[in-house]
Amino acid sequence: MQRLLLDIHHAVEAAGGCLPPDEAVAWRQRYRARLDQGEGECPPPDETRRQGKRGRLKRSKARNLLERLRAFEDDVLRFMEVAIVPFTNNQSENDLRMTKVHQKISGCFRSMEGAKIFCRVRSYLSTCRKQGITATDALTWLFQGKQPLFMEKTLGQRAE
Repeated sequence: MQRLLLDIHHAVEAAGGCLPPDEAVAWRQRYRARLDQGEGECPPPDETRRQGKRGRLKRSKARNLLERLRAFEDDVLRFMEVAIVPFTNNQSENDLRMTKVHQKISGCFRSMEGAKIFCRVRSYLSTCRKQGITATDALTWLFQGKQPLFMEKTLGQRAE
């Protein structure tokens, strides 16, 4: 499955960010065939071994992944039909990680205003990092009352 998803990703890149509908259908059929192959290699748990009447039978990690890949097929493959959807969610996870770490360590934010300030600072630092500016430089400029060049361009365009 990993190899297939990477192959789809390369096909999307070669097509310029979005696959034509007929090609997307062909890749989707290959995706489903791979899921069917996984079904044979990792069958669902045997319901006859159920001891009680409540709850689901325990499934392996591989089985859980297989079921999620099948249930969320449209979400998994959205990157091949919608150009703005990235192949991975790594950037999203990186942007949210510090907020979750702060919640885990502190338990919560003391106020909504504090949460907004934290998110604003993290957003600024994340944007600067994406523009190739170190956090140290970004914070130094911030405390000096200066803006990075990319912000001046953006703010200038908004003002026009």
